Amino acid sequence: MKAVMLHAYGGPENLKFEDNVPEPQVSGDTVLIAAAAASVNPIDWKVRAGLRQKDFPLSLPAILGRDVSGLVRTVGSNVKHFKSGDRVLAYTNATYAELVAVDDADVTHLPDGLDLADAAALPLIVLTGDQLVRLATNVQKGQVVLITGALGSVGRAAVHAAKKIGAQVIAGVRRKELDDARALGVFDVLALDDDEAMERFQRVDAIADTVGGDVAAKLLAKVKPGGSFGYASMLPESAVAQNPTVKIARVFAKTDPSKVREFADDVRDGKFVLPIGRRMALRDAAEAHALAEKGGVGKILLLT
Repeated sequence: MKAVMLHAYGGPENLKFEDNVPEPQVSGDTVLIAAAAASVNPIDWKVRAGLRQKDFPLSLPAILGRDVSGLVRTVGSNVKHFKSGDRVLAYTNATYAELVAVDDADVTHLPDGLDLADAAALPLIVLTGDQLVRLATNVQKGQVVLITGALGSVGRAAVHAAKKIGAQVIAGVRRKELDDARALGVFDVLALDDDEAMERFQRVDAIADTVGGDVAAKLLAKVKPGGSFGYASMLPESAVAQNPTVKIARVFAKTDPSKVREFADDVRDGKFVLPIGRRMALRDAAEAHALAEKGGVGKILLLT
């Protein structure tokens, strides 16, 4: 089959589009998906560059990618809920390929009315955003929660999840993005690059952070004592030590096909919008990684 292979850690040029990659092995519990698309996530280029070997070790050569949408080609003998031709979506591994083998417990059906390829943008970002809010930050109905990077893919998912819980959401973005952030239907907005606005900002019940770094460290002091701070990026260790009364937790997305389906239904119904920045061919994965690493292009899909 055709797939994008990584033979050694390094730059985007290390991603090689190859024609004769062995097809994935299929067991009794496997759904074999003929991929319509995968998507590029920040973790993909960080793993490719060797920056996340501790958390996500690879056995090289490897196929990257965590999201896949497509049509079921075959199913294992134990699979009961999927059949050949079904439109499906999954959060898994090794998705930069024409064929992707997924455990049936990790697959969900795609609702009618949702574009098959565009759906590949959803799994990792909706799971990260939702679990950032519900699990790491433990947001409750009626609480005031600040979500940083609210216009990013994970941030948008986090805003949607928090609003569904019934929280009052403040969207944290750059000053030039305030109007776009208000369009998310949030309670309020905060310019994270405005020192005066940051200084005036009153303490909140919880913060769900997708930005990390110095911004996250400053915001920790804006959580009420006993409140919670969940994060999806990197947080300076010194900041944690300086805020002992705040419950701090990091999110690592875990598979939850029912939640992926819930978000897919919301996209179909116009309740959740995830802009697609670029649609590129799978063979152009190296170029897609270079763009993603540079930033500012939005969500990138790789079409097979």
